[in-house]
Amino acid sequence: MEPALIVVAVVVLLPLVWWIVTYNRCVRLKHTVKESWSDIDVELKRRYELIPNLVATVKGYAKHEAEVLERVVQLRNSAMANHGSAASQAKDENALLLGLRSVFAVAEGYPQLKSDANFRALQDELAVTEDRIAAARRFFNGNVREMRNLRESFPSSLVASAMGLEEPTFFELDDQNERVVPRVDLGARG
Repeated sequence: MEPALIVVAVVVLLPLVWWIVTYNRCVRLKHTVKESWSDIDVELKRRYELIPNLVATVKGYAKHEAEVLERVVQLRNSAMANHGSAASQAKDENALLLGLRSVFAVAEGYPQLKSDANFRALQDELAVTEDRIAAARRFFNGNVREMRNLRESFPSSLVASAMGLEEPTFFELDDQNERVVPRVDLGARG
């Protein structure tokens, strides 16, 4: 085989192989971002299902706090209806978490509510769900970061651009909302 033919083959095949490998990496990462968002979505739906039970339990003890409870239900419905980007979903989730914080603040004023087994179980479930959401959010945001790096780094940006790969947004919550559901002190139950 002639050396000139080998050089031509390398010059043509090497970029082609690189293009194919980078293209496949972009496709895998695009699907990983979608999959990791669906993990968040599952946990958000779980939270949405717990909120009406929490509101009903609190309502039984704190009848005159109806405005706070109705607001949480409205915020839940708004967050459930949002099917936009991660950034727009985060905005609704921040509002919902602040609403949940107000429900737990109301509960602090009712010792009999805090000792209710139903309320404690819901509080525990919400705490577990918040942990799962936080873990799924970290995984999603890591995938988004990797996708953004791939889209913005040269020369992989050429492949991403040719694919029409959209830039995903992070799912970021306000720091103050990250720990809305207070932990239940198991030793204090009487």
